[in-house]
Amino acid sequence: MQYLEFKISCKEPYREIMVAELAEIGFDSFLETDEGIDAYIQEDQLVRASYQEIIDRYQESASLKVREGKMAKVNWNEEWEKHYDPITVGDRVYVRASFHQARPEFKYEILINPKMSFGTGHHATTYLMISHQLNLDHQGKRVLDIGAGTGILAIMAQKLGAKEIEAFDIDEWCVENGDENFDLNGMSHVRMGKGTVREVNPKGEFDIVLANINKNVLLDEMEVYSALVKKGGHLLLSGFYVHDIADILKKANAYGMELVDEKSKDNWAALVMKKP
Repeated sequence: MQYLEFKISCKEPYREIMVAELAEIGFDSFLETDEGIDAYIQEDQLVRASYQEIIDRYQESASLKVREGKMAKVNWNEEWEKHYDPITVGDRVYVRASFHQARPEFKYEILINPKMSFGTGHHATTYLMISHQLNLDHQGKRVLDIGAGTGILAIMAQKLGAKEIEAFDIDEWCVENGDENFDLNGMSHVRMGKGTVREVNPKGEFDIVLANINKNVLLDEMEVYSALVKKGGHLLLSGFYVHDIADILKKANAYGMELVDEKSKDNWAALVMKKP
């Protein structure tokens, strides 16, 4: 499996934007560097026109400089160990890889060996979703994590006392990596499913539904999400910019969901909706 490597130098505020944009077109691994990001995609997955459109759009505003190369094989564990730093969410949550030291002063510790999956906790949307989760009662609840990535939000739900958890993603690598991360966090009873929400077709209703994906998918699947939330339950949404909030709210409101909380970070947004 040969990968293309793009070493992208850009202004710091644009790093997470570039990760989100490139992830949309098939890039499946990102490493933060002193200059910007390194982005990776399987050679046969790259649609050059889509990639170039993104580069052209941010070329001037982000001061982009790109060096492209090929990598025949990558030791992703070694690469992540070089670049992956632990993160904290307030003073309650500590997210680390297995090669980092534990921090017992934090109430909640999440172990993530991310490999190539998206959702390590470093991205603003993951941070925001965890922040919202900390404000919701998960005790004994049934939780669904849609587009789970590394499984970090499902793991947070488990730490917060959820009784039943389902999680799935469309990417095979996320499924494999999610199961590994579930095992690291004592959740071998939870297995990552594969597919879209319509393909997986979760059964019954959930107290909390988590969907950190992107604007277009959220709008397309909103009707399905709202049907999965039980009365009095919550829908947490992220993966979109602050200026997209109005569009997300309009669609969610159309299916009976009401806004109860919102947060933003680095121009990214996350909403908590409730079914009355």
